[in-house]
Amino acid sequence: MKKILSTAALLALLPLANSCQITERLDATLTPEQAASGNASSLLDGVYSSMRSPFQGATQVFALSEVTTDERLMPTRAGDWDDNGQWRSLHQRTWDANHGQIRDAFNNLSGVVFAATDMLQPKFKANTQQQAEARFLRAFAMYWLLDLFDQVPYREPGELVVAAPRVYKGSAALDYIISEVTAVLPNLPDAPASQATKDAARTLLMKCYINRGVYANRQTPTFAAADMNQVITLADQVINGGRFRFAANYFDNFAPDNSNIGTENIFTELNQGGVSSGAQYDLWRFISHYNMTPSGYNGPCALSDFYNKYEAVDKRRGQYYTYTNGPTNPGHRVNVGFLIGQQYNLTTDAPLKDRLGAPLAFTASVAIIETGANLEVTGIRPMKYPPDFTNNSAGAIDNDMVHFRLPDVLLMKAEAILRGGTGTTAGVYGSTPLALVNSIRTNASRGATALATVDLNTLYDERGRELYLELWRRQDMVRFGKFLGPLQEGPTSTDAHYLIFPIPNQQLAVSPNLVQNPGY
Repeated sequence: MKKILSTAALLALLPLANSCQITERLDATLTPEQAASGNASSLLDGVYSSMRSPFQGATQVFALSEVTTDERLMPTRAGDWDDNGQWRSLHQRTWDANHGQIRDAFNNLSGVVFAATDMLQPKFKANTQQQAEARFLRAFAMYWLLDLFDQVPYREPGELVVAAPRVYKGSAALDYIISEVTAVLPNLPDAPASQATKDAARTLLMKCYINRGVYANRQTPTFAAADMNQVITLADQVINGGRFRFAANYFDNFAPDNSNIGTENIFTELNQGGVSSGAQYDLWRFISHYNMTPSGYNGPCALSDFYNKYEAVDKRRGQYYTYTNGPTNPGHRVNVGFLIGQQYNLTTDAPLKDRLGAPLAFTASVAIIETGANLEVTGIRPMKYPPDFTNNSAGAIDNDMVHFRLPDVLLMKAEAILRGGTGTTAGVYGSTPLALVNSIRTNASRGATALATVDLNTLYDERGRELYLELWRRQDMVRFGKFLGPLQEGPTSTDAHYLIFPIPNQQLAVSPNLVQNPGY
């Protein structure tokens, strides 16, 4: 997918979410005749590239999906990371319709919708597969708009951008997304994972069906057996296709070469080391200390309540990982997973120090506002994506951003059975929730002990352990009825209107079909 983008592709990349902005850009840059000179292949590349802004890195969709949960804290460390309180307001659930991360997530998800809709105009002559890929990417972005905001602006290809878009809401939005993904699935390719594929479409449909009751009533969702059986059927189709298997090492799925060794990955965003990529490097740079290799910003951390959900033997909690072109790590120190305790120079094995000369030993305890001499060491640091030592200095790293993986499919199947679906046998994973969950836990790449029983609470915890920092935690907390309860370093309870985010005020000002969500 490495191509030189045409002028029309650059237009498709514009993350424009309201008609005023779009009109200004169109009038200022391209005539319709110039735009039509682009080719569908380059335009499709532009749609894929437009996904990077809302999803990659540690901001926007990631911030809304993780910082609001028990998995991620962005503490203010004296003068660092205050940012007018925007990170604290996410974790403490005090955000409003002017919040920068909420605004950017809405705008740039809408930008993906715009880019895909733009290339679907007949004048660009996209073939059947190209149209199917664009419609899938549009549906994927719409799904996230629905999940986060409950409102999905929409135009037909070729409609004037000066006209206010229609808005799908709630269950109507979900029905549209399901219809789109179902329609294009037969025309999608089987591979690679960095493109929209049939199995990516099946997994997105699983997300739709398992959350259907949530989008009808977020505070008190119900789960229809028919929807759960759809989840199970789709899971079996993914499993029986035989394209995915457990990776040799859990962290291979997120490593710089994960396009080859990440054998669990169903749908990813392609990053090309040294050539072109999004902001995935933020997912290690944000949590690394200044004195570590690679160096970082000393910011976000994990919370001890979440970290303590892991057994000591669980390899997902942390391990020594061998890097291509990385430091030799003679002490075999933990360098992926959750970093806690004394940290070491991975070339010499000398203990590291903070900027005050004290031991750099990360602690389990952390406060949302840190002061004093130990503010650089408080908090466990989660390193989910192994650093790309080959391309890190260039800023264009090779870790593909992961959206869907095989274990998520297995866990959704287990959940669907627990919620009233009929168990089936597919692959080597078993037909019961217990067998499905233990197939993940006891695999050599995880090394956790088998569970004796599985209910919805233990499944919720297992989803956290397996999928941490993959953008699903807030969605899981809502679906499992956990979001409104107490949160470490957050509120003791949360008002129900925070189950969805506000429509940004700047969007309300220019799009009359959008209405502010209740409570804001």
